[in-house]
Amino acid sequence: MKFFIDTANLEEIGEAMDLGVLDGVTTNPSLMAKEGITGTENIRAHYQKICEIVEGDVSAEVISTDFQGIIKEGEELAALHEQIVVKVPMIRDGVKALRYFSDKGIRTNCTLVFSSGQALLAAKAGATYVSPFIGRLDDVSTEGVELIADIRQIYDNFLFDTQILAASIRHPMHIVECARIGADVATCPLKPILSLLNHPLTDIGLEKFLSDHRKADS
Repeated sequence: MKFFIDTANLEEIGEAMDLGVLDGVTTNPSLMAKEGITGTENIRAHYQKICEIVEGDVSAEVISTDFQGIIKEGEELAALHEQIVVKVPMIRDGVKALRYFSDKGIRTNCTLVFSSGQALLAAKAGATYVSPFIGRLDDVSTEGVELIADIRQIYDNFLFDTQILAASIRHPMHIVECARIGADVATCPLKPILSLLNHPLTDIGLEKFLSDHRKADS
């Protein structure tokens, strides 16, 4: 499974890269604003900075919700860097845009997906990635990970190439469960990724090894 980091913070992206497990980045206008980055030109310049740090795909989100606006923004974003994947919302004009971009060879990430039916439409329209928001489903008392399983089965049934990008991940077990079910990608903040490192028995075992080493040296 690929690991993407969901942030616009360059230091966090660099830290994930240093860990040696980062495959790409997803971000959005809210994450840009969190870093104090506003205005079209500043946002697009920041996307380019991200592409200079990572080697994998970088999802850049359109703001428009009408077909022509999505197309215009998407083509401009795709022209910024070869690593850019255009992030398109799961709406009627968004699905139309997915087909347009697919026919033009522009890679896409269909975002704000909350049902297997939406994921099926995105795959039919040629989306490169589909992003089910599992944490937000959990928030409304729906099992978000079950949606990943449903999409996996549908895509496997019909051999769709669209990759399942599990989004809105809140904790390390989300990552593990998505990996077990067969998500192609997990995107999340840095903290859940780093949390995968932790286990109390690892800490106890390491301390014992170090303690035994100190005794042997004394």
